[in-house]
Amino acid sequence: MSIQKPSHTFTKIHLKALRTHRLNILFTLSFTVFINTFSFAQGDIPEKGTKLPAIEVTEQPETKLIDTTTVTINDLVLNEKASDSTKNDTIKTKPLLSSTVSYKAKDYMSYKKKEAKMHLYNEAEVHYEDMDVTAGHIILDFNKDLIYAKGIVDTSGVYIQRPVFKQGQNVIEPDSIVFNTQTKQGLIYNSVTEQNGGTLITETTKKVNDSVYYIKNSKFTTSENLDDPEYYFLIRQGKLVPNSKVVTGLTNLFIYDVPTPIGLPFAFFPLTKKQTSGVIFPSFGEDGNRGYFLQNGGYYFAISDKFDLALLGDYYTNGSYGLRIENKYAERYKYRGNLAFRYENLITSERGFPDYAKSTIYNIRWSHQQDAKANPNARFSANVNLGSQNYYQQSINQINLPSTQNNTLASSIAYSKTFQGEPQVNINLTASHSQNTQSGSISMTLPTLQGSVGRVFPFAPKVGSKKGVIQNINLQYNLNARNQITTTDEFFFKSEMFDDAQIGAQHSIPISTNFKVFKHFSISASANYNEVWALKTVNKYYDADEEEIITEDVNGFDAYRTYNFSTSLGTTIYGMFNFDKKKEGKKLQAIRHVIRPSISYNINPAFDNYYDTVEVIDADGTTQSEYTRFEDNLFGSPNNTFSSSIGIGVSNNFEAKVRDQDSTKIEPKKIILLNNLNFSTSYNVAGDSLNWSPVRVTGGTQIFNNKMNINFGATLDPYALDSNNTRIDTYNIDNGGSLFRLTSANLTMGYSFDSKGTGGNDSRNENENSRNERLLSGGRDDDLFGVSQDFADSRFNDDDKDKEDEEPGELYNYKIPWNFRLAYAVNYSNSQRQDEISSHSIMFSGDIELSPKWSIGGSSSYDFKNNGFGLTQLRFQRDLLSWRMNFTWVPFGTYNRWNFFIGIKSSILKDLKYEQRRKTDEQL
Repeated sequence: MSIQKPSHTFTKIHLKALRTHRLNILFTLSFTVFINTFSFAQGDIPEKGTKLPAIEVTEQPETKLIDTTTVTINDLVLNEKASDSTKNDTIKTKPLLSSTVSYKAKDYMSYKKKEAKMHLYNEAEVHYEDMDVTAGHIILDFNKDLIYAKGIVDTSGVYIQRPVFKQGQNVIEPDSIVFNTQTKQGLIYNSVTEQNGGTLITETTKKVNDSVYYIKNSKFTTSENLDDPEYYFLIRQGKLVPNSKVVTGLTNLFIYDVPTPIGLPFAFFPLTKKQTSGVIFPSFGEDGNRGYFLQNGGYYFAISDKFDLALLGDYYTNGSYGLRIENKYAERYKYRGNLAFRYENLITSERGFPDYAKSTIYNIRWSHQQDAKANPNARFSANVNLGSQNYYQQSINQINLPSTQNNTLASSIAYSKTFQGEPQVNINLTASHSQNTQSGSISMTLPTLQGSVGRVFPFAPKVGSKKGVIQNINLQYNLNARNQITTTDEFFFKSEMFDDAQIGAQHSIPISTNFKVFKHFSISASANYNEVWALKTVNKYYDADEEEIITEDVNGFDAYRTYNFSTSLGTTIYGMFNFDKKKEGKKLQAIRHVIRPSISYNINPAFDNYYDTVEVIDADGTTQSEYTRFEDNLFGSPNNTFSSSIGIGVSNNFEAKVRDQDSTKIEPKKIILLNNLNFSTSYNVAGDSLNWSPVRVTGGTQIFNNKMNINFGATLDPYALDSNNTRIDTYNIDNGGSLFRLTSANLTMGYSFDSKGTGGNDSRNENENSRNERLLSGGRDDDLFGVSQDFADSRFNDDDKDKEDEEPGELYNYKIPWNFRLAYAVNYSNSQRQDEISSHSIMFSGDIELSPKWSIGGSSSYDFKNNGFGLTQLRFQRDLLSWRMNFTWVPFGTYNRWNFFIGIKSSILKDLKYEQRRKTDEQL
């Protein structure tokens, strides 16, 4: 396209107009309303289909115009007294701007005075306060009070530089925009607007005011591919309130532009960024014993940004139901936590049948963490998990599946306070709970008070380090007081649980010192004073009529006092075995052996003054039975026999230096052969028989680049057994046996590895919320017992998992990510010649990503002693771009079930789903 050189007259007029009237201000004047609105009066707006003004290429002067212009309110009125030929054509405007506007265009900015239009062409930009507009071509029509923004067509006929309007976090990308500066209304054609995770692709948008937009023929989707979305809801007519909601008339779902019968006569799409209250749609399925069900449905209350509440429930057609109350709370830089109460009323079979049963179970969970910055000297924490003995085993909610393997429920609520000073004082108040799900026994401390006074060195110098025996003498004070309750699940939370409560306190003052002798030997010596308080003791007497010893409780304060002495000697020995480094190809260069032997001596006097006797008269005559009134004390009873024992221990560590496979590294690589190998035993000098205690052997190491952990232990008894399998004071070797008799042994191994070589500790199909659910329920840190899953709950689904850095091939993922975890445990018992493997099992889990969109995982275990599989869970997941599909299957066993789910990933449309879950019928 050629542009002819303009005449001198045009150039003179054009330049004088720019110089005298500051025509660039007209753009500022008319664009002001665009910044604040997108609206216009109905009568002033061209109807749909009306072509926007064509781009006119005006003959331009050779003089280059300024690319960027900044204007203020003082420049908004044109000078009507200019003395040139344009005097009679002066345009009268009203000052509208209250702030600075900057704009520019790459090719030119021109003003047509007769048409009263301003043109900005090619990469036109306008910036005003928090709003930015860019377009290929921006036109300002001062006669009609209209502003047009549209793209341009390049030499190849492609429509480029579409308008982009930004205000804050809202971005609109239409084909063209037209709006009226007086009525503050506008039309937007073919716009793309992102609204809090959802995108509106709209054919026509009319802005009524700052908070209301009417849309026509709009597509609402959460797809990332906006050119060809895999799904969308077609909104024929609707109303948009930015950052709040979309209200529509008739709408239905399209999948790849194919309409589906899934639709509604009207719909509501929430777009708010804040938490809002609303209905939680349930999942449905069928249970062979309880019929059809609705599960995990309810209502969510967004009470505030710091506190929320969810009421959830399950209902089965046979009358069973469940209720859950879940709460989260948080105060930034102070604390955060969650509280949950779960209750289930379970009905089996039908009334009148012999297998009819009805039971109730419950569970209470509370987790509270204080921010470390909240108070450095005081801390409160809670981790509560208590309830019915068989809650996790009997629960009908699928998220509890991995917790069915838990044998213990544990809780702890603790408050600690530190009083800074010299010495430092610490106080810790704790309430704890431990519940065995197999036996039903419950042990609680309500509460435990622990206090301590920091170490005091009375003979230490005020300046400099402590030296010698005297200067290292130190003492401290410790307090341990508690109220302990032991009960069963039957009496839990009933008055009977307090009948056998025990209350006591223990005070201890340890005094110790340490010093070195012969430079290489460390000696420590200590004396400990204990005082135990009790509020309940016992008294025993013989009842001749009943011919038995009667034990009665004595309420009242009582105490006993004990003391003991101990000393120890230890050193460290280093050994290095060097190999010939000159030999080529010699990988092993040296082995380093560290030995830490120690010997200790302990004296525990006899405190028989706290013991009494009771006379028993029977047919054989009169005998005396010894007892102490503190025999049921929380902190044990005083020792009635003198003990003087010598303890012997040896700790070993083995490391090797090997040549690194990386030839660029000069220093050898250190690897651990045995992390520890320990031997310990003791000899009672004051004993009459069986003076040697069994030898305890423990060890551990890591191999395969620390991916496999191995720990082992064994107990070796030097004494033999008689015919009744009772230990006798005869060495086993003197009884025709070996030097030691193996009474017990154990071995555990853990192996984690993956395709990246990083160890494979994390499941690819599990997110942090699922892991936390399992930990709060008392489960394992890994997924060897399965994964807590509720596909309908977005908290348990992680859609942002890390992918491999390499791009996969079109037909085959040439590098398949995978991980595998293995845990092996075996225990041997032979204390009374039973010579048996008491337990022997292996647990394993793993995940494999067959393709970037397909992943499968599973977990299981096998019991070699009972020859059977444990809980087995198979997991399948398919990434369908904006959708996801999951399938979980427990193929056999007590918890045999399956669950299928397909739904939209985005949280704003998470209720658009299909889920089917089935628990198979129980079989005799």
